[in-house]
Amino acid sequence: MALRLRILPASLFGRLTLVLLVGLVAAQLLSATILLRDRGQTLYQSIQRGFVERTVGIVRLLDVLTPRERARLLPLFHTPESRVRLAEEPSETAPGQGVAEAAAERLRRQLSGRLPPDTELRVVLDNDLRFLTRRRGRDHRPPPPDHPPGMGPEPRPWSALARGRPMARGFFIQIRLTDGTWVQFVRAVPEDVFERPARLLLTLGILLVSVILLALLAVRWLVGPLRTLRSAAEALGRDIRRPPIPERGPLEVAQTAHAFNTMQQRLQRFIDDRARILAAVSHDLKTPLTRMRLRTDLLDDAELRAKLQRDLDDMESMVKATLDFMQGSDSREATQTLDLNALLETIQSDAQDAGWTVSLTGSADAPIQARPKALKRCITNLVENAARYGGGAEIGVEERPGALVILVRDRGPGVPQPLLEQVFEPFFRLEASRARHSGGTGLGLGIARNIARGHGGDLLLRNRVDGGLCAELTLPQ
Repeated sequence: MALRLRILPASLFGRLTLVLLVGLVAAQLLSATILLRDRGQTLYQSIQRGFVERTVGIVRLLDVLTPRERARLLPLFHTPESRVRLAEEPSETAPGQGVAEAAAERLRRQLSGRLPPDTELRVVLDNDLRFLTRRRGRDHRPPPPDHPPGMGPEPRPWSALARGRPMARGFFIQIRLTDGTWVQFVRAVPEDVFERPARLLLTLGILLVSVILLALLAVRWLVGPLRTLRSAAEALGRDIRRPPIPERGPLEVAQTAHAFNTMQQRLQRFIDDRARILAAVSHDLKTPLTRMRLRTDLLDDAELRAKLQRDLDDMESMVKATLDFMQGSDSREATQTLDLNALLETIQSDAQDAGWTVSLTGSADAPIQARPKALKRCITNLVENAARYGGGAEIGVEERPGALVILVRDRGPGVPQPLLEQVFEPFFRLEASRARHSGGTGLGLGIARNIARGHGGDLLLRNRVDGGLCAELTLPQ
């Protein structure tokens, strides 16, 4: 099953195109085969009926004429495809086999039904073209009586079978007149019956190409809304407040677009409600914290007052970090064109002013679309994390196909491989390498990843081969 699936194109457009093309080509080939066979059979039967009527008419005419009158009229019966001659004795012929004999018997019955009773006749259907009088512009003389058609070397095979009836290239009929004379008819079937008609094949080819082109246009037209929906979904991940997609097109497409816009509106309402709740919680928490600080200042015990103030500081820091984490992917900041090189230089300067060692290599060739404040917070969190726990930060910028990558490296102890994803969880801390006295809350990496994904990118961590940790921030271009 897996092998069969790999043969199919990956895209819906490719699969629909493949199914339509295979179906159309198969149907067109089958139709052309049936049409050509029916055409050949119809022409063949028409020629055979005409030959039967002409043969019966000539026999009836010769039967009432004298031998001299017959000899005088005989040349008038010749045509490019047939010859008529008289003989005292019938020519010996090889009997047909299988379907050939059956077809000859049918022709014999047709002739017998139009001739006087007890008329002796012999019929042979043959594919040996040497007895034809004219073929492709060359004249052929009738064979002598001792060398009738069908007895020559290299007999040709039957050309085709249509509805169980063979199509021979020639007829050889011998009929005995009332005076004992035998009249012999040699009739060739025109080559046009067996050749493929160029005009018909050209028409079928044009029809096939036209249908294929229309099918491709139809598939492209049907798949187009899916591409629009995909682009809208990707843009929604970067900006929840993007304009809604147009609700037009076929009914199903318009309904899908309406459902997508409805989903976007519900997400916006959910995020707005969450933002209002967070703002209310932030406001409500600040008030009791302020009262507690004031009451702490009134304590006479200096040691107890210091401990309570440290607890209040921790509480305030955790509340602020928690709000930042929850709002990290819900920035109302507008997306705008940003000079990333200037932003990185600012972050480097601020970190150096704080006493950290930060280097910067590489640069972006062109501005990017981003939310400046959110992106600055994301990179700052990574730089502070590297400088605080890794002894310094090395910022690098790389251009990759369709993406801009910002690398923040350090020379610290790194992170155990099984925990590289777990460190993004809220309040997760590595006790061995992230001491609590450093002031960390375990939310910095989570906030950074939320911001990265809010820009349509991602944030990954990996340990360096030569020691240290590397944070890889990917942003779409």
